[in-house]
Amino acid sequence: MKRNTGIILLLIVAAVLVRLISLPIPNFAPVAAIALFGAAFLPKKSWAFAVTLGALFLSDTILHLMFMSGSRMFAGYHSTMWAVYGAMAIVVLIGLTMRKKFSIKKLIPATLLGSIVFFAITNFAVWLGSGVMYPKNLGGLVACYTAAIPFFHYTLLGDLFFVTILFGSYYLIKSTLLKPAQNL
Repeated sequence: MKRNTGIILLLIVAAVLVRLISLPIPNFAPVAAIALFGAAFLPKKSWAFAVTLGALFLSDTILHLMFMSGSRMFAGYHSTMWAVYGAMAIVVLIGLTMRKKFSIKKLIPATLLGSIVFFAITNFAVWLGSGVMYPKNLGGLVACYTAAIPFFHYTLLGDLFFVTILFGSYYLIKSTLLKPAQNL
């Protein structure tokens, strides 16, 4: 069990490191995949929340320090962080539905739902805190969501990509390294 947990945590650390690379694609990040993966496989449910939110906070802190040093254009800390963290906590909850009996049939809808939840919550927060950019009425909310649509497909593609990498790597490693040694 300890070896299995070590592999899970190593894959999560690798995903965090990927987030620190300045990809030219907006919203193409491994955080939702970390949330789903951790929720499905970490030994304790609380670890899934701690690892996901801790990885997000650590990478946000590093990204913010990079911003402060002038090596990055966007800050790691921002006014809608609460929405990002809340959305990722909900993605962990979605991932917990796969905990007892994992299957691809559950993973694909969980990934799609996680992407939609993230889009809905974070863009609501943008509208809520936008000041004069979006009026505080239904038209302003619709305008905010409409403006965010071009970014949604990057979120969805990133989530599907990183879910495939994390879960696929886990099963590949598990099937090769954790297999009992066979006599030749």
